[in-house]
Amino acid sequence: MPVLVSAAELRAVLGVSSSLYNDASLEAIIDTAEDAIGDFLIQWKVDLDLEKSDSVTRTHLRSTAPHNFYVGQTVTISGVTGHNGNKVVEEIVDSYVFVITTTGATVHDYRSIIPNGRAAANTLSQYNNVKAVEEAVLQIAIDVFQSRLAAGGTQQALDYTPAPYRMGRTLLYKVTGLISKYIDSNSQVG
Repeated sequence: MPVLVSAAELRAVLGVSSSLYNDASLEAIIDTAEDAIGDFLIQWKVDLDLEKSDSVTRTHLRSTAPHNFYVGQTVTISGVTGHNGNKVVEEIVDSYVFVITTTGATVHDYRSIIPNGRAAANTLSQYNNVKAVEEAVLQIAIDVFQSRLAAGGTQQALDYTPAPYRMGRTLLYKVTGLISKYIDSNSQVG
């Protein structure tokens, strides 16, 4: 579900009607854009590479960097099969391992999480009303929309002239200036 940009906002910028592109289609595009931008913004988040359930109600998660979480904190887990969603930190083992409360976990020893999961103590909602970040998400969403619709790899300008279009690896660099003061120094943008 989009956090920073609504389907109505994207629809207005694109100039398309709801009968042509429903909210679900546009929200999927916005989610993609928010995921792309969110990974580069300062947030209280860590990647997770190992998990172990020592009981049906306790799962150990190991982060790839110090996690800075505390006991009683609610964190959002994603990318960890069977443990996704909001979870409460039950115990801090060390600066890399913390224990979450789970329900009905299968007891097992440590196993790899591939690709890495993520634990975040906040979401993109902390960037609500930060116009530069919202605009960056909107710009990425427009590019994703355009790449889906560009028949044969072309785009159409306002004067209806076709031009080559490819959503390339420089997509995020287009908006780096907008989000520059919010970029996490540990991210891969720069």
